[in-house]
Amino acid sequence: MAPLFRNQVRHQVHHQAQAGPWGWLPSLLVSALLLLGVVAPAIALAVGDLPALPPTSHVLDRAQVLSRAASGDIEKALAALEADHLDAQLVTVERLDYGVSLDELGQQLLQKWHDAAPDQARLLVLLDTQTRAATIVADPSVERQLTPDLLRSTARTTMALPLRSGDRYRQATLDGLERLSTVLAGGEDPGEPVEEILTTPARTVPTQEETAKSNAFTWIVALLAVGTIVPMLTWWIFSR
Repeated sequence: MAPLFRNQVRHQVHHQAQAGPWGWLPSLLVSALLLLGVVAPAIALAVGDLPALPPTSHVLDRAQVLSRAASGDIEKALAALEADHLDAQLVTVERLDYGVSLDELGQQLLQKWHDAAPDQARLLVLLDTQTRAATIVADPSVERQLTPDLLRSTARTTMALPLRSGDRYRQATLDGLERLSTVLAGGEDPGEPVEEILTTPARTVPTQEETAKSNAFTWIVALLAVGTIVPMLTWWIFSR
């Protein structure tokens, strides 16, 4: 087998040599593509691409951005909502179909799964990894406790803050679910997170420009003093 492989290599080298000085370039490009792999563009996602029936898992990571540990933590948080007779799922998407917003996709998917299981109250959390956006939709029966304003605020503030600060999908989802769980348990809404505003501390060391201005002022005062005192001193000496 080894002699046969060597003969094939010699034949390929001989063929490339006959093709000219750049005959090796196509083979090199093909080899590079095979080694590195060709990255296919993300396919736009529509509601028809999602399962017709609600999945048994609470996490549907279509964008493949969650680690196994992150999926496990979110799975537990979503499963805990079953105590409130609420079936909740997280769906991550990488690219939406043209003309479809994340909220529209959520509403379509909510209706699709509601038709498949009409007796189950449902809540959906969706994450768009391309735009770092989140949305939360729920059945009308759920909205009696979790109002549309609360769901909208949770998605646009509580979850948006971790998403903007570094694609923290796990943290964004857990923070949003914690806020909703507090309200479902009868507690007061914790409200929107307070975003820290970084301020520049006051400087105690003068800048080079400030130092130059300070030196210039000192020189001006000194020259004025000399220009005033010297003539007076000269007049006093010669007037005696």
